Amino acid sequence: MPTDRRRDRIISVLSRRQPDLRVVLEEVAISHNASAVARTCEASGVLHLHIISSQPDQVTFNEAISTRAEKWLDIHFHETTADCLEFLKSQGFLIAATTLTENSIPYTEIDYCQPIAIVFGNESEGVSSRALDLSDYRLRIPMVGMVQSLNLSVSVGIILYEAFRQRQARGFYSSCRLPAEEFERRLQHWLSNPKPRKSFSQKK
Repeated sequence: MPTDRRRDRIISVLSRRQPDLRVVLEEVAISHNASAVARTCEASGVLHLHIISSQPDQVTFNEAISTRAEKWLDIHFHETTADCLEFLKSQGFLIAATTLTENSIPYTEIDYCQPIAIVFGNESEGVSSRALDLSDYRLRIPMVGMVQSLNLSVSVGIILYEAFRQRQARGFYSSCRLPAEEFERRLQHWLSNPKPRKSFSQKK
């Protein structure tokens, strides 16, 4: 049985989860990066991490890097980009794809307090053309160095904490944003020494 202190901690953390702020990783190839992203998601109050992968069984988390943050997340696997982003759109999410293309805007110029899913591409090629086609926003992180790229997990951290800043200013972390029934169900799950919650969608 969890102690009262443990229970209070879990209630406090769960009350700050942001169900309408999603992170999408497209064909992430390095487990180190997926693990670091999971850790950043958990720390910033993200509840749902979506992973697009044709080989989901090869996506692993290194607990030494993630510090087991993935067990506090709902992890959704999708076989294709269209499958994932069309599903999110059907649920009312706007799609923001990170890219260095000319028509992208600085990541600080959009409202992260609306239901939004932020797409990050893989380490070598970035987001796919399909992700760009389905996006409502194209975001870039300004850089002034010779190397015009950042590590994937660093990019996720920069943008998520802008979302965190905006949502905190609007009071999104001050009261529970989960429906009462869902909160109670998740609370019981979290109190029972949870394992990562994973779901798999099928290719359409």
